[in-house]
Amino acid sequence: MADPVLLVVHQRRSDPGRVARILRAMGHDLDIRRPSGGDPLPQTMDGHAGAVVFGGPMSANDDTDFIRAEIDWIPAVLESDKPFLGICLGAQLLTRALGGAVWTHPQGLSEVGYYRVQPTEAGAPLFRDVTHMYQWHREGMDLPRGAERLASSERFENQAYRFGNAYALQFHPEVTYGILRRWMSGDTWKKRRGAQSPEEQLRGRRRYEPSVVRWAREFLGTWIGGGSADSAAATVDAPASSPRPCARGL
Repeated sequence: MADPVLLVVHQRRSDPGRVARILRAMGHDLDIRRPSGGDPLPQTMDGHAGAVVFGGPMSANDDTDFIRAEIDWIPAVLESDKPFLGICLGAQLLTRALGGAVWTHPQGLSEVGYYRVQPTEAGAPLFRDVTHMYQWHREGMDLPRGAERLASSERFENQAYRFGNAYALQFHPEVTYGILRRWMSGDTWKKRRGAQSPEEQLRGRRRYEPSVVRWAREFLGTWIGGGSADSAAATVDAPASSPRPCARGL
């Protein structure tokens, strides 16, 4: 049996969505913890195959106990040589842990919806079969010293980077149809300058989601160290419950 993957979430009803389903299909149990609710983070990564830190309604710049604890904890994961994946807020926490900054767009723009992701030369093999990713954030992140940029977008230069065996993704490969519907159900998107309307987001999903699903399966198989999630093809995008989207990091 494969070691469990540690999933760090930030809301009481957080749903790791497609990422969790693909990892389960690969044979991994999931150890889900919520530091914002008092769950401890493991002192070592012994017994875990890797760690994924998801998004949330808070900022990586917030001066709270659990944000500071996660930033302080991430270097221990990197030093363990176990794979680390940060998604949106998780990517920004990794950036802070590596000495980089997290910031709002100079013109106050956000990315809410499906946006084109442009691979760099280094990232071209990783993004060869996908063009758009689902986004929900209004903060961006630096490229930390020693990291390799993998993808950019028109509004936020650092969409993905790699630092050793750690990956930072500004976008949301975990978002299923059910999560998308829940996130669009409120009016938060109206408060984000440059956000796509729910109608635009649904059109984007119909057009781009098949390639995103394929990308997520291939990427996670590579990230965790091999393996296939073919058996998850029929289930990774089933409707699911989810927390509301974040205002800043997620």
